[in-house]
Amino acid sequence: MPARLVDPQTHLKTRMATTPRRLIIGIAGMPGAGKSTLATQLANHINTHVAPQAAVALGMDGFHLRKDQLQQMPDPDLAFARRGAPWTFDAAGFMQALHRIRTGHETTWPDFAHDVGDPVPDAIVVPPQLQLVIVEGLYLLHDQDGWSGAKALLDEGWYLDTPLDVAMDRLARRHMQAWGFTRAQAQHRIDSSDGLNAVLVAASARHADWLVT
Repeated sequence: MPARLVDPQTHLKTRMATTPRRLIIGIAGMPGAGKSTLATQLANHINTHVAPQAAVALGMDGFHLRKDQLQQMPDPDLAFARRGAPWTFDAAGFMQALHRIRTGHETTWPDFAHDVGDPVPDAIVVPPQLQLVIVEGLYLLHDQDGWSGAKALLDEGWYLDTPLDVAMDRLARRHMQAWGFTRAQAQHRIDSSDGLNAVLVAASARHADWLVT
């Protein structure tokens, strides 16, 4: 397994100081691992202690396939039931957008509107002065289902090493709060979809450059 990165903040500042172009760090991890929280905390730290507007945290959720695209799949019921699986994302679109990020020019990035359950194109502007882009998502280190080229577009790929039981408990609480699920309903969702995705994501940890907690 990859070595553990003890001090991510210092590591990022060192990498930024020695990299003469935009640095792209990817953080992968299972559902409920805390990827978006970590990415945001690291970007905020850099913006506070290195330079304002030097870093941004971006998520993979904007590359979910739209509901109308899922409806056109051979088995729409399965596609909706398994939304969040690697094949329910636009992997090619994600890699095209990440390639544009690598150029260092101003570009845009999609977001995800949870109230309507669909992506919002061009929701986030990525300005040219950014030195550090932290991208978080489930499948950045996945090597199947169209995702095998994602890791090569990162300067470093990290795996957020959260215990499975902790991540799944967080996820159940999130489902209960967001959708009004009972604990049993949340657990059913995890058993039928999220937990399957978590196994896939955990298997990709071996491709990481670093493990982080």
